[in-house]
Amino acid sequence: MTLRLKSPRLAVRALILHDARLLVVNAYPGTMSDLWCAPGGGVHPGTSLPDNLIREVHEETGLHVTPTHPAMINEFHDPATGFHQVEVFFRCTLTNATLDPTWADPEGIVTSRSFVTRTQLQGLRHKPDSLADIAWNSGFTYDALEEIVP
Repeated sequence: MTLRLKSPRLAVRALILHDARLLVVNAYPGTMSDLWCAPGGGVHPGTSLPDNLIREVHEETGLHVTPTHPAMINEFHDPATGFHQVEVFFRCTLTNATLDPTWADPEGIVTSRSFVTRTQLQGLRHKPDSLADIAWNSGFTYDALEEIVP
């Protein structure tokens, strides 16, 4: 069987630090995986990257953000399926920092969200591998293609 490669999917992700803690969400629905990531998701054509990010963060967390500037471009792929995603990470500021306990992701993907310290993040399985470095440091980086593992 030949694996059919697909066009890369474009996504945006938010680096949201509040009280020295980073906001992370579960990367797969429910208990499918223990993988965590920054909130965000796929880009809708005809909508700017920041506008897509505002929408995605609100859907996945119930929070409102203002994207400031890009901090990283990350790529990952799944060799088993041919899935390939290019993500643009933006630093964001919060306009509200309260996680509403009644919130629910309308797409049913994100079921957990948490503000974590850098030490706590090290104890979580997360992607990309460079998430802590880029979240707690300034500058811009390109994170080369890495394999995603659910």
